[in-house]
Amino acid sequence: MAATPLPQLTVKAIILGIVLSVVLAGANAYLGLFAGLTVSASIPAAVISMAILSLFKSSNILENNIVQTAASAGESLAAGVIFTLPALILLGYWEVFDNLWVMAIAGLGGLLGVLFTIPLRRSLIVEEGLTYPEGTATAEVLRVGDSARARVGGTGIAYLAWAGVCGALAKLSETGLRIWEGTAQAAGFLGQSTIAYVGANLSPALLSVGYIVGLNIAVLVLAGGVISWYVAIPIYSTFFLEGNPALQAVAEQGAVDLAFAIWTSQIRYLGVGAMLVGGIWALVSMRGSIISGVKSGLAQYREGTLATTVHTERDTPMPFVLGGVGLFVVPIFALYVVVVDSAGIALAMTLVMVVAGFLFSAVAAYMSGLVGSSNNPVSGITIATILFSALLLLFLLGNEGGTGPVAAILIGAVICCAAAIAGDNLQDLKAGYIVGATPWRQQVMQAVGVVSAVLLMAPILNLLLQAYGIGAPTAEQPNSLLAPQATLMASVAQGVFGDGLPWPMVAGGAGIGVLIIVIDEWAKRSGRAWRAPVLAVAVGIYLPLELAVPIAVGGVLAYIVGRRQGVKERGRTGMLFAAGLITGEALVGIVMAIPIVVSENPDVLALPFDLGSVGGIVVFVALAAALYRVAQRDSTRA
Repeated sequence: MAATPLPQLTVKAIILGIVLSVVLAGANAYLGLFAGLTVSASIPAAVISMAILSLFKSSNILENNIVQTAASAGESLAAGVIFTLPALILLGYWEVFDNLWVMAIAGLGGLLGVLFTIPLRRSLIVEEGLTYPEGTATAEVLRVGDSARARVGGTGIAYLAWAGVCGALAKLSETGLRIWEGTAQAAGFLGQSTIAYVGANLSPALLSVGYIVGLNIAVLVLAGGVISWYVAIPIYSTFFLEGNPALQAVAEQGAVDLAFAIWTSQIRYLGVGAMLVGGIWALVSMRGSIISGVKSGLAQYREGTLATTVHTERDTPMPFVLGGVGLFVVPIFALYVVVVDSAGIALAMTLVMVVAGFLFSAVAAYMSGLVGSSNNPVSGITIATILFSALLLLFLLGNEGGTGPVAAILIGAVICCAAAIAGDNLQDLKAGYIVGATPWRQQVMQAVGVVSAVLLMAPILNLLLQAYGIGAPTAEQPNSLLAPQATLMASVAQGVFGDGLPWPMVAGGAGIGVLIIVIDEWAKRSGRAWRAPVLAVAVGIYLPLELAVPIAVGGVLAYIVGRRQGVKERGRTGMLFAAGLITGEALVGIVMAIPIVVSENPDVLALPFDLGSVGGIVVFVALAAALYRVAQRDSTRA
């Protein structure tokens, strides 16, 4: 018989998980609408859980893991919602967020995301052995907290705490107090119009992500950025700027503004095309493991061997997974019928949603394992979904009645919520795999976290809509929340029906994806340790270059540390310090939303002076040096 695990689904862990799920979902909904970014909540939730559950004598590491599992689901669901559903406000389809519709779309999408990833757990976590940086960092946080009384554990907590304070102060100084800028960047023109750009985000959390994922993936993400910013953007500005009056007007504002305008309107679609190809290839590559996972799950259920399977390998029984998917699809079909007033078209929409939902949930889960949930371009996945859905609906509906863009957004919204939860689910399961949790219990808590967050999502969104407005600022609402992803989704949906998308860029990105797959397969057949997974490069193409630079710096640090004799797995102390930097920045990112919302002033904490990017550079270099020195200390123990 398998060993009995520590208690996990306890009453106090479930209640705390529900509360944190709601709180973190609300905070991230604001941050996502305001800045276009959300923060991973796994580590902050683990830290908060350890602080609260330590008041109980019977608390343990697996209870803390259960709490962070539910809490992070709320944050991820918020990302899926705010990236898509505000587009219905921007399209004029909704005047306010309807509570029942939001609950149905986000809740069913999130629950499907949980179910879609259950067959992927063994393939991605056990067999592929993907890093899942936030999951790995969360596990380190949990293990150090659990061994707090031990000598080494106490030392680890000191590293974790100091790094957390440093990360928190850096985030507060940059985003809250506005003492310095979060990005150092410059651009100029070579000749008449060719853009030359350099830039780096100064986030300690991104440095830490690079350290955790390692050199290979970090360099590939940077390579994708190089393709966009040092090849595609200069070529486009050189040969296509003259015939584009809108971009010529932006050029008068400066080279930096022009570079981002070209990237936003054109070049990022290279990443969308590469993701489409990479997503299909990832699913093809994993087909054996996925089929095996489904078959073994069904076999265990039929043979009654679940009870004798070691608890760390017990997933939710496969019949429940398949039955749940079938059950949740029915109300989604009913919603689509209401929108398009056609059962046949609604059936086609539902089939697209199910197939694309599983495909892109697998892609999101895979990319999350490469670069982490915080840098997982779920919006790119959703754009690809809306592109395909809109084209299908254009064929089925034509361009009459104006329901096509709305229907495409509704398909994308369900898939976006599923993909966001999928990436988060695998991060949590990775943490659980490291600390010895039971997978099915975590999967249950993911579902609990989704349901908890969705109950209050519409009221929170309506509060923000009323207080600030959503979309471009107006005279009545000058501080409107820009909702950049939702604005892009609305533009894509309308662009298909209005023939306004850069299709050559999407096709070019697909070609780049095919080329990278060929290179990776050559490296695989040659037995080389260095690999080139296409989705890592696609992420770099899609993201701004500034985000790839600190990730690459962290990867280089990990390589240097790993080369030192006696240091293994990039150093435990280094991993703890990196986890602390992520923890501190994420916690402050969430907490800062509170005074901003209460005061209705995004600059409520800002001080009346600005050091530009110099202060941020100094702090970034100092923390990179501290990470390196701390990580080296493992070599003295070897």
